[in-house]
Amino acid sequence: MTNLAGPAMRPLRGVGGVFALSLDTFVTLVTRPFAWREFLEQMWFLARVSLVPALMLAVPFVVLASFTFNVLLIEFGAADFSGTGAALSAVNQIGPFVTVLVVAGAGASAMCADLGARTIREEIDALKVMGINPVQSLIVPRVLAATVTALLLSSVVTLVGLVGGFFFSVFFQHVTPGAFVAGMTLITGPSDVVTAMIKATLFGLSAGLIACYQGTTVKGGPAGVGNAVNETVVMSFVLLFAINIVVTAIQFEVVS
Repeated sequence: MTNLAGPAMRPLRGVGGVFALSLDTFVTLVTRPFAWREFLEQMWFLARVSLVPALMLAVPFVVLASFTFNVLLIEFGAADFSGTGAALSAVNQIGPFVTVLVVAGAGASAMCADLGARTIREEIDALKVMGINPVQSLIVPRVLAATVTALLLSSVVTLVGLVGGFFFSVFFQHVTPGAFVAGMTLITGPSDVVTAMIKATLFGLSAGLIACYQGTTVKGGPAGVGNAVNETVVMSFVLLFAINIVVTAIQFEVVS
């Protein structure tokens, strides 16, 4: 029974560890002093590694959604409503999804690898011995940087995706530019924009917390760091879908 209980309880211990780290992070977030330099460096690092891949993913996704939706609209003679489908897909789903895919796949994995390397070199333990709180000096700046970067990146991704959908619809599917722009606000409103920002913020926050937890609890040397990075990406993606379902359901309940 003991041998079976160990592997069975590991996921529960991981969930409990993430919650414990989250509480420590939120409490330490309002504790002075705040590591501004580390926060800015992490924000710049995440923006540098995430911006180009996010934009490269956003345009094809929005264009594919617009193309599929426009084919149906053209059959019904309602091609002027193509902007409605582009805005609905880009704002509600593609913008936040592309953001978290890149932030989790590129940014969070890099944060996990960095913290994991520090952990196996016993740098985290050395900070504790010197009286420095690693949560305050390392984890809080990284979690906050992932949250803010995901929020800002989601806005840029959505805007670039809409511009790409506009050019594709107008120049390749011969949609009227004015009708495309006018149709963007038929279904998509301020509540959708706010919901997309909330999703991106929660996605970035969860990815940052998971990356920091996996990095600071890594075991098994360099091989353990690789496993922690893989687990960070998988766990972030799984949590992405759960958060998206919950936030979308709450939006429909509140708006309707």
